[in-house]
Amino acid sequence: MRAAVLEEFGVPLSLREVPAPVLGTGEVLVDVVAAPVLPYAAEVFRGERNYQLTLPVVPGAGAVGRVRATGPDATRLAAGDWVLCDPTIRARDDALTPDITLQGLSARGEGGLLLQRHFGHGSYAEQVLVPTENAIPLGRIDPAEAGRWTALSLCLVPYGGLLAADLRPGETVLVSGATGTFGSAGVAVALAMGAGCVVAPGRNEAVLADLERRFGARVRPVRLTGDDDTARLRAAAPGPIDVVLDLLPPSAGPAPVRTAAMTVREYGRVVLMGGVGMLGGDDLALPYPWIMRNNITLRGQWLCPRTANASLIALARAGLLELDQFAVTEFPLDDIASALDHAASNRRFALTVVRP
Repeated sequence: MRAAVLEEFGVPLSLREVPAPVLGTGEVLVDVVAAPVLPYAAEVFRGERNYQLTLPVVPGAGAVGRVRATGPDATRLAAGDWVLCDPTIRARDDALTPDITLQGLSARGEGGLLLQRHFGHGSYAEQVLVPTENAIPLGRIDPAEAGRWTALSLCLVPYGGLLAADLRPGETVLVSGATGTFGSAGVAVALAMGAGCVVAPGRNEAVLADLERRFGARVRPVRLTGDDDTARLRAAAPGPIDVVLDLLPPSAGPAPVRTAAMTVREYGRVVLMGGVGMLGGDDLALPYPWIMRNNITLRGQWLCPRTANASLIALARAGLLELDQFAVTEFPLDDIASALDHAASNRRFALTVVRP
């Protein structure tokens, strides 16, 4: 089959024929129709993010496609079904603390690298092999709209964080990093889940204005200046801030994360999902007395639980999460270099998609 291959970090992807995946028990073979390209994918492939990735590899995290074949233990999936391929693959031999690999992108620790030996190759190919539980039924979709449905892969990240925060309808959420790709998607997801208000801090005034235009009065944009930002963020909310979700990238540094976290009310919840500190630099340094005396719940969350896929699809099917708001630009697999350049422009509510 035809695939894009990362032979070594810092070298452009090569287009070549690779062996087709061999289906086994507990697995599903999927014909890739649309594969999302992450805004920072080129950074990973250049080795700048220090992600654990065994080379050579077919990269690409997640896909929308159609089932080609299932293993003998599948009871509901059938050839031809549309599925969302979840790239978060968990080992099956430890239910309590499973090793994890992010298919086609990264791994967590030595166990994650072991998983990459079998499930390493990602979606920049004509076919992808995933565990049965990672092929999530989408129901019928228009084939021409397959690229738009890859927005679910983007939205799953903040959705996982908001589930971890136990967001409840009517609550106020602050999305730290709201002007970024994942952060702006987080604003949309929080509102789809019933948030009464989303406080959206950032430095890009044009993006903040666009968020307000898209979502109306339920979004309260705040331009960060470095001058008493915590007080101004609290003042922008209609009441106490119940949840803070951080999605800032490694380049942001800890200061805006700390500022956002300390806006949360007593008994509030703070969820950390961004990349701050992953490339070195200062630690977050939240004050122990503040966390303890205010009964703050502070939680890290990497990606989302497996059950999140089906419930996020249900939000989209119900029209609560509007996928039409995402602009889609598609590239053939042969033009993967242009797709990577386009994705790196980091436009909000914009999807870059490869169609193998």
